[in-house]
Formats: sequence, structure tokens, C-alpha cells
Amino acid sequence: MAFLLVSAYLLLTHAQGAPVENGALLETLKSQVGLFSNKSEHYSAQVRPPGTSRQIPQTIIIGVRKGGTRALLEMLDIHPNIVVAATEVHFFDWDENYVKGIDWYRNLMPFSYGNQITIEKTPGYFTSPQAPGRIHDMNSSIKLLLILRDPTERVISDYTQVYYNRVESHKPVQLFEDIVIKNGVLNTKYKAIQRSLYDVHMEKWLKHFSLDQIHIVDGNTLIKDPLPELQKVERFLNLPSRIMSSNFYFNQTKGFYCIRSDGRERCLHESKGRPHPLVNSTVLEQLYSYFREHNAKFYRMVNHSFDWH
Repeated sequence: MAFLLVSAYLLLTHAQGAPVENGALLETLKSQVGLFSNKSEHYSAQVRPPGTSRQIPQTIIIGVRKGGTRALLEMLDIHPNIVVAATEVHFFDWDENYVKGIDWYRNLMPFSYGNQITIEKTPGYFTSPQAPGRIHDMNSSIKLLLILRDPTERVISDYTQVYYNRVESHKPVQLFEDIVIKNGVLNTKYKAIQRSLYDVHMEKWLKHFSLDQIHIVDGNTLIKDPLPELQKVERFLNLPSRIMSSNFYFNQTKGFYCIRSDGRERCLHESKGRPHPLVNSTVLEQLYSYFREHNAKFYRMVNHSFDWH
């Protein structure tokens, strides 16, 4: 069935000579065959539509972990001029992948037309010491997307993901407070806290890229009101405005926005939006206090402030 659908698509696009403009057909095939989809297809097995090729990403979502990278990627995938990689590639932050070379990296990308931008997202890039230089070596003029949220909320979300992963793997778990507080003081060596030091990590990126190459998406705003943040991304990427308010609807059960595109509705995986633990107010205040100075430094770096604690 998939072969027939792809064959029909190839015949039609070859005859019409305008593959991207036929959005309805393209989206139908995306849902039924997996073409250009960011779902779990194997790109190496794809049939290449005429006029397409695999491209090294022109844009990368570099982070941050638990900042909303998956939501951002799924929402951008609505745009007809964007194609997205299926999985987190970890090319620039994992040595074992980086040594495989740029051709290996390119072959993990979906096929795209000349007027489409290929985007991949790997949240680990933002905190990686090697990633900024390696990405710069590949393309010094690349555009980068960075989605951030309140640092304390991000720490709690990071803990929550690990907590559920350990529960599902039948491994022992610890209370949030027992990890964050050691001998009565804040455990600043905790990896989740380290990942929320946005100024520390941003400093490394600004050694390789100018600020106008890095667009910061407000993750707290994206989950409450997606469209304005996505319109800013469209402008940053010099794309026509194609994402509309009708592409989103609020799911009361899940408590966040889901996506509506070409007659299909989809929400993020059930692992997203899990309830966070109730955290002791004293511990919360210690976290707020610790991040306050780092946040202020970050605001100065990027010439923009956020509504964080």
C-alpha cells in the first residue's frame, strides 16, 4: 500500500511539476507513508521523490533539554517549507557519531525540495563543550534555534523525566529534595542544575556565532500561546507566514496545546506534560536565589529579559 501511495505521488508531482504547492496531497502522504514525517521512519529506506535530495540542516534546534524542543519541532513541522529529522541525531555532541563523518549525518536527514529548510534537534548540543565549534566548522552562517524556560521549572522537569524513566525500569528513585539538597546546602553539582546555567553555556556559543544567528524561543510562552512564538521563528528563518491559529487547539485533558493540520489532530507523546512533584517551598526559594544572578547575566548577554523567578 505504501509503495502504491508513493508511486501515485511521484506520478502526480512529475506531471504537475509543482510538488510543494500540492500541500493537501503531500500531507496525506506524510500521514500514510511517513514521507518527510518526523515520526519513526527509516530515512535510509525512503524512496527519493524527483527533484529532492538530503540536505545538511540549515537550522538546528540546539536545546535546551526539557525546554520544549519536541513541541517546537512538531509545531514547525506544520510549515510546508520545513522538513524535520525523525530523531535526535547527537552528531555534534557524541564523539562516536561525529567520527562517522558528515555524509553519515546527511543520510539521517529527510528528502527535501530546494525551497525547504531541513531542521534537526538535539537538546544536548546546548550544554556540550564540543558542539558549538563543530557546528561552526560545518556551517559558520547556520541559523540556530534555542528554546528556554524558567531554569527552576526546567530542573524539576528534568528530574521528573529521570524519575519516571527509573520507575518504568524498576530502578530505585530519590525524592527531588534529597537530590537537590546535600548536607543542608544546594547541590550545584547536580546535572539538572548545571544544565539550567544558561549564561555559562551561552558564553560558549557566542564565541563561535553572532547573536543574530541564534533565535531564542520562550518555552514558557510557547506552551501557553504557541502562535506568536512560531511567527517569530518564521521571520527569523525568512519563511512566508504559513502557521495559523487554526493549527492549534487546547486539549483540556492533557493541559496543553495540540496540533491540527490538514484534517489531522495530534498531541505530543504521553511522556510530555507529566505532573511535576510538589517541591518544598524553601528548596524552591534556594533554587530561585541561585539562578537569579545567572539569569541576570544571561539577559545581558542576549539583550532580552524573560519572566523567570
